[in-house]
Amino acid sequence: MTPTRIALVDDEASVRTALGRLLRMADYEVQAYASGEEFLSALGDCVPDCALLDIHLPGLTGIQVQMRLQADHLTVVGERQRLQLEDGSTVLLNTNSAFSSTIDDRQRVARLYQGEAFFDVSANRSQPLQIDAGPVKASVRDTAFAVRYLDGVAQVRVQRGDVDLQATRSDARVRLSAGESIRIGPNGFDRPAKLDAATDLAWVQGRLVFENCPLNQVLAELRRYYPGWIINNNEQLANVAVTGNYRLDQPLDIVRSLAHITSARLQEFPALVILN
Repeated sequence: MTPTRIALVDDEASVRTALGRLLRMADYEVQAYASGEEFLSALGDCVPDCALLDIHLPGLTGIQVQMRLQADHLTVVGERQRLQLEDGSTVLLNTNSAFSSTIDDRQRVARLYQGEAFFDVSANRSQPLQIDAGPVKASVRDTAFAVRYLDGVAQVRVQRGDVDLQATRSDARVRLSAGESIRIGPNGFDRPAKLDAATDLAWVQGRLVFENCPLNQVLAELRRYYPGWIINNNEQLANVAVTGNYRLDQPLDIVRSLAHITSARLQEFPALVILN
């Protein structure tokens, strides 16, 4: 009988050694990895029956590794990816996103595990497209809209058509129309708000647009696109209002521009930028 293969992923060598010994004593075949990245890169050579993942791994956490195992499509930090689904609908994945879909004669289902996506959904008389994103499920036909799902909170923004929403944890329902947006958190729906497409959907056109936005919020958005650390050590800069239209594929240049207009001192290191 072939033993069950278990992948053990933990950054602490002592944990890998102790737990690996116990599993092997129970007749499991164990392969240990020090990081989520190492585990994912080895999947092409050996696919385990089960994976034990440390939730607090450095780099990719255990939860992020799990999402990548479930997803059909992934984008890394700073990357966008355009997809065409089997029904003709198109999806634009934003930075650091994980997405999967199942479309056939019986169902049209997509799932955003994390990140952000813009959907241009083709009309289908028989079935709407169902999209799951954490605390919300969307049902759409012939619609263009965006979904952001980060840190347990979802945001839906409708450019064209209508979107029927249902909270995952309750029976609460909301219908959004073109020009509306809504936030959905652990406690359900906020009130619908007016969509500012020029700023809220600027990323679809490869731009980041800010209008009188506090610098700390601008930096928080830039961190989504920069494959490293952006740190602000000057608290006086946090509430400085920023207005600008930038290319999202050049986050470091944006930080340099912000440092210039705020007279902040900028320190640059590999994968690390510090505002002082």
